[in-house]
Amino acid sequence: MHKDFTGNGLSTGADITSGIPADCLLGSYHYDLPEELVAQYPSPERGGSRLYVLNRLNEAAQDLRSSFSLLPELLPPGALLVANNSRVIPARLQGRREGGGKLEFLPLTPLPLLLENAETRPGGWSTAPSQALLRPAKKLKSGTPYALTPNLRFRILEKLEFGQCEALLEWRGDLLHEIGLAGSLPLPPYIHRPVEELDTERYQTSFSDPGKPGSVAAPTAGLHFTPELREELRKKGHDWAELTLFVGYGTFSPVRVQDIRQHRLHPEYVEISAACVEKVLLAKREERPVIAVGTTSTRVLEGLSANLTASWAGAGKTPLLEAYRGWLNCFIYPGRPEGPLRVIDGLITNFHLPESSLLMLVSSLCGRERLLAAYRQAITDRFRFFSYGDAMLVL
Repeated sequence: MHKDFTGNGLSTGADITSGIPADCLLGSYHYDLPEELVAQYPSPERGGSRLYVLNRLNEAAQDLRSSFSLLPELLPPGALLVANNSRVIPARLQGRREGGGKLEFLPLTPLPLLLENAETRPGGWSTAPSQALLRPAKKLKSGTPYALTPNLRFRILEKLEFGQCEALLEWRGDLLHEIGLAGSLPLPPYIHRPVEELDTERYQTSFSDPGKPGSVAAPTAGLHFTPELREELRKKGHDWAELTLFVGYGTFSPVRVQDIRQHRLHPEYVEISAACVEKVLLAKREERPVIAVGTTSTRVLEGLSANLTASWAGAGKTPLLEAYRGWLNCFIYPGRPEGPLRVIDGLITNFHLPESSLLMLVSSLCGRERLLAAYRQAITDRFRFFSYGDAMLVL
């Protein structure tokens, strides 16, 4: 056993006699990363990160080490970039339990759904069910009200495994305001420092939509983009579209099974408009490349397309896609039953944790061994890893 960067114990021993294909073994996605390469701060300037360019279609091609600011020059002509515009909220809510001990409550149900499902109660209180992560889960009691602010509290309805629970959130007034009073930005646990003022801006994409608050982690591939870079992309003839995935537990929950085919990704709430769908389908018809900005955008496009294709056997060369608002569960890994990726032709992403579902997703695009070789080279070249780290372009 070893501990990953989230502190969860994971099994890594690959049993070569088990009959599990190498691409489906959790241990096949392990790599060793020096602790000093885990980025604790973003680059001094947004858009100032390094960029590793991996050519998946030509194994003989030499990978490029570049600057993210050169992205418009590196993309194929007429590329359509599809990005996740969800907004991170200060979701790490802190309170006190009986006896004065600290507690932490991280709501996993997106804010729009909490408001949509809210019921009005006496005294001006509103209530809505929410999934959540608790700390310390063992010391908190079901049914007991725990105050986060004078106007925000929760009750545990049912404890689940790994610190998760079903809870009832109760509030008076503006919920987002109360969350802001009780909460701080949910920086990942591998960032070993308190939240600082700079994180308010830098742990949020420059294009996040104020009308789409609810993510509990940033869609980190988007952190590299500046308004100026987006204008350069436009001038170079590239297009831009946005969808929404409220980043939840499915994005960062560890894979805890040796055979990754047994892993079940937690559903996440997504929204994709008819306008975004039309841009994607037009690019596919015109044979222009669709480049996903991040693994969250990839899951929306590929997950919805796979679901539609499974329900209609007549799918042709152009992938199926339509406007959608609802829950989506899409675990992408090499050799998955749904087959290869149908929509995206490339991916802008960060470097991901060993044995994570995100590393498996990228492997499905370029091959596990090819990706891990690129990671080894990136480590040699001292690229910075994870949320505040450098970027990778897979073409």
